[in-house]
Formats: sequence, structure tokens, C-alpha cells
Amino acid sequence: MDAKSVTIEKYIDLLEKCFIIYRLKSFSRNPRNELKKGFKIYFYDLGIRNSLIQNYNAIEFRTDIGALWENFCVMERIKQIQGSRIGGNLYFWRSYLPDKEIDLIEERNGKLLGYEFKWSKKASEKAQIPKNFMEYYGNVDKNGNSEIVSFQVINNENWRGWLL
Repeated sequence: MDAKSVTIEKYIDLLEKCFIIYRLKSFSRNPRNELKKGFKIYFYDLGIRNSLIQNYNAIEFRTDIGALWENFCVMERIKQIQGSRIGGNLYFWRSYLPDKEIDLIEERNGKLLGYEFKWSKKASEKAQIPKNFMEYYGNVDKNGNSEIVSFQVINNENWRGWLL
């Protein structure tokens, strides 16, 4: 690693230890087209995020509403899991293939629970679990159902039932 990378890693580590950011690691069991090493960064406090990017606009004027919504959902789920002591591991999943991603994966009791976060109900109607994820991890039966993997799209209309 070069000096800049080492410095950036130290800053990220410090911000994580101070509970300003949360680093979500990638999920992979080694198929060739998956992102194996990597992470996404989320802010515990969206006010800090908005301050850093200098954007305090109302939701209807935000161009980053998808990223804001994903950050909110992931962090609130993490807080819920930690508060209720459900346990399990949290990841995101991404393939090198275009548009193949799952925003949050909960691994609990041998099951993978996948979540995709879309702000609008209209956008969430198009979202579906990536086929290559199901091929690798789904153990799909003849009816197309999986005992191991479940998938849910969370939007601004159904999030309360999922989170509360």
C-alpha cells in the first residue's frame, strides 16, 4: 500500500472507532465474479453526512435520496439488531456484473436474509434478487423457492413494519 492508502485507512479506522461511520464488509464465498474484499461506509448520524457534503435540502430536492435512504435503513437495522441482541453477521453483496448488488445481507442461523433499499414504491417494484446470487447461495427448489435465502425490498411505505 502506498502512503496515501495507509493514511486513508487510518482515518477510516479512527472514524469507525469513534462511532461516526460504520464499515459494512462484502459477502463472498469465493465465486469468481463476486467482490471479495471491500466495504461500504455508512454514517451513524445523517446530519454529519449532510454537513460533509453541504446538502441540507428537503427530500423532494435531493439528488442523493437513494444513498440517503440506504444509509438510514442500514444503520437503523444495525441499531435494531444490536439493541435486541438478535445476533448474526451483516454484509452487502456485489458482483462484478453490472447492476448486481444486494444492499444488506443478514446471516443468521444458516440463513441469508437479503434486503434492497429503494426510496419509492415504484422503484422497488422493479427490484429483484440477482439470479447469480440465487445460483450460488439459494438452493432453490422446483417451485423457485429457497430455504436458505429470503429477499425483501424496503421502501418509504413498508419500512416501519420491517424495522419496528
